[in-house]
Amino acid sequence: MDDAPHPEVVRDSDPILNEDAALALLQSGDLAADVLERLSKNSSVLKYRKVKLALVEHPRTPRHVSLPLLRGLFTFDLMQVALQPMVAADIKMAAEEALLNRMEAISSGEKLTLAHRASGRVAGELLLDPEPRVIQAALENPRLTEAPIIKAVTRPDSPSALVEAVCHHAKWSLRREIRLALLRNEKTPLARAVEFARTLPPPLVREVLQVSHLPENVKEYLRKDLEGSSS
Repeated sequence: MDDAPHPEVVRDSDPILNEDAALALLQSGDLAADVLERLSKNSSVLKYRKVKLALVEHPRTPRHVSLPLLRGLFTFDLMQVALQPMVAADIKMAAEEALLNRMEAISSGEKLTLAHRASGRVAGELLLDPEPRVIQAALENPRLTEAPIIKAVTRPDSPSALVEAVCHHAKWSLRREIRLALLRNEKTPLARAVEFARTLPPPLVREVLQVSHLPENVKEYLRKDLEGSSS
């Protein structure tokens, strides 16, 4: 902070203020909102990616400043904003929304990285990607929870690759609620459906089969299997 300019000297346009000085200034957590706003209007430093990112991540940057800046960030900078503990929840959500809105334009390589490292919400959306390797990476994301997986596999347009991957996943295929969700999906293989049904209470399985999209012959097989196991 020794090289940082005093907040009082920050002006909307100051050619003396360079990238390093701006970043040093932004390391201070107690900057006043008006200083941050003036810094956001300084064209000599706002052209730098790191300065934009630091402004968005600063806990005291006003929302009307950080939100427009956020929309201009690069893909992985948005990912970083969404993961920062000190960033306000609404700013994180806006960063996730910006990422999700870019999905069609993002390369498969970028999607793969996001699937591995992004927030649980973004990883959950990537479960619906047509590429199996992206789906597999999302399932390994440490921030992913049950809820997005259940939401994804119960969608009518859930990819076959997703259903197959979840059915055989060492962690997720063991979860009771996920097994119930898979028993509702028409793409769940018969062998896995039988295995899952046998680990669940028969009354619960019968209830799920009433609303399941599994083929009728598969549902009938499962009902008979339940009768055989209870007799």
